[in-house]
Amino acid sequence: MKPAETTPPSKRSAKQAFRTIRTLLPYLWPKNQTELRVRVVAAVIFLIASKICNVYIPILYKHAVDSLGGGATGQITSAATAAAGVPVAIILAYGLARIMALGFGELRDAIFAKVSARAIRQVALATFEHLHKLSLRFHLDRRTGGMIRSIERGTAGIEFLLSFMLFNILPTLIEILMVCGILWYLFNGWFALVTFITIAGYIAFTLIITEWRTKYRREMNTSNSEANSKSIDSLLNYETVKYFGNESHEAKRYEVALATYEKASIDSKVTLSLLNLGQAAIIAVGLAVIMVMAGQGVVDRTMTVGDFVLVNTYLIQLYIPLNFLGFVYREMRQSLIDMEDMFHLLKIDTEIEDAPGAQALRLTSGEVRFNHVSFGYDKRREILKDVSFTVPAGKTVAIVGSSGAGKSTISRLLFRFYDVGSGTITIDGQDIRQVTQKSLRAAIGIVPQDTVLFNDTILYNIAYGRPDATHEEIEKAAYMARIHDQVASLPDAYKTTVGERGLKLSGGEKQRVAIARTILKRPGILLFDEATSALDSKTEQEIQASLREVSKGHTTLVIAHRLSTVVDADEILVLDQGEIVERGSHADLLRMNGKYAAMWARQQQAGPDGQKAD
Repeated sequence: MKPAETTPPSKRSAKQAFRTIRTLLPYLWPKNQTELRVRVVAAVIFLIASKICNVYIPILYKHAVDSLGGGATGQITSAATAAAGVPVAIILAYGLARIMALGFGELRDAIFAKVSARAIRQVALATFEHLHKLSLRFHLDRRTGGMIRSIERGTAGIEFLLSFMLFNILPTLIEILMVCGILWYLFNGWFALVTFITIAGYIAFTLIITEWRTKYRREMNTSNSEANSKSIDSLLNYETVKYFGNESHEAKRYEVALATYEKASIDSKVTLSLLNLGQAAIIAVGLAVIMVMAGQGVVDRTMTVGDFVLVNTYLIQLYIPLNFLGFVYREMRQSLIDMEDMFHLLKIDTEIEDAPGAQALRLTSGEVRFNHVSFGYDKRREILKDVSFTVPAGKTVAIVGSSGAGKSTISRLLFRFYDVGSGTITIDGQDIRQVTQKSLRAAIGIVPQDTVLFNDTILYNIAYGRPDATHEEIEKAAYMARIHDQVASLPDAYKTTVGERGLKLSGGEKQRVAIARTILKRPGILLFDEATSALDSKTEQEIQASLREVSKGHTTLVIAHRLSTVVDADEILVLDQGEIVERGSHADLLRMNGKYAAMWARQQQAGPDGQKAD
């Protein structure tokens, strides 16, 4: 057990923010990408140039005012004298400096745009790829809607952080220090001190209040993800909701999540008003004090009207980004939270990984062997108990049994979605834990019990078995799965979209698309997990004939409830509560007059379509 966390929340948040930024930095200074690194350096140079121009603008403004006025007195003797003394060069320099400050800033943004866009792309891709590497256990426990929202908010957070922290907050802080230095140099330390205290107080107040408000933003995120997950889950199960007339029930569940979000949102906005009020008060006090000091200097003739304007201009120039800084910091803090959630996904242990030095599976004959395999999704409850069997090369072995006996668990272990608790699973004598997952799964083709299709065309879903297959090969696979004629009769034929999770197709049609997809893959080992469970008797017989044809010369493992589909298997294993209790051919098992025979008799009485065993 991990030790309890003792770090104070504020420090822990700062550490988390630092870790999040540190995780992002490699994407901003990518290895072996000279162009992007040059862009980063050029953007920094233009940033510095822009700030130098920005700080020098008020000085040019001061000189223009002093040239037009009467020095320390600020009096203009006559209209003619004023007209004759218009400081054209200074005014032009002032205009040029403004253009240069803006120009350098735009060049900075334009040059850095590719760096930030590439960073967002790489982070999003890395997260997506990592999610596919995570175990089935993670995906069964995780809510997809909330996870997708985390990625969306995380990538948006990166974009905001790069745009504002690098080119707004940090440059603004540098500008503040430069202004304090100039005020100290031109006048005295009091001007610099008051400016610094005002800025420091503003920043400190913003940090403290924003840290306090963070919990409300976290609550908003959590409740938002919860509401989003509930809505997606409900809509994906639209038919189930309709079957049971539970629209009101779903609406109430969704409303509970929305109510939690509503409360967190109100708390967040109320505390935001407090933050804005405090920030405005601090700036107002600082402005008043420093303007009184500057005004007194003009009265005492120690400062010119230009100096007064200079101080005022600097304060206004700082006030605008400082006012913006409050918003930026709040959003930056939120962006860090969102990025933290997304980067947390990258840190989740993949659980199932290729062994160091793992080699590709060498598929020769295709023999599959389970050796004393035990497994449980939870260590407290075993699903499979010392299971041993062999599927000889080119032969068909069927596994039957009641629901919950562990049949589908065998297919998940064979695909290495989970690792066995004890024992080994080998293919042609090779422990599947010692070969690459990619080569293992490439060697096995499956028609699952619950077929889920992509929201795309029938062509895409069949071609998913082998994306580089030709159209003729796709049609041939569909023909063997007894779905070609039906697809060809549709208005859009193979370009017909199947809808979310294939909802536009019947259960039988989805199953046949899955069969065609597996046929197209051309694997050495076949696994049928209730491959014909959704089909009527006539179609089942047709597809069984096709499956027998496809299975010739292939090692085939069939998982079934309906015993009529496995009578031709070379060996049938009867699984009960995670143990193999009977094995043999169909005829042998009937002669035993045991569990299999009882299941057979019960299904024969149920009629030609049979019923799934309890």
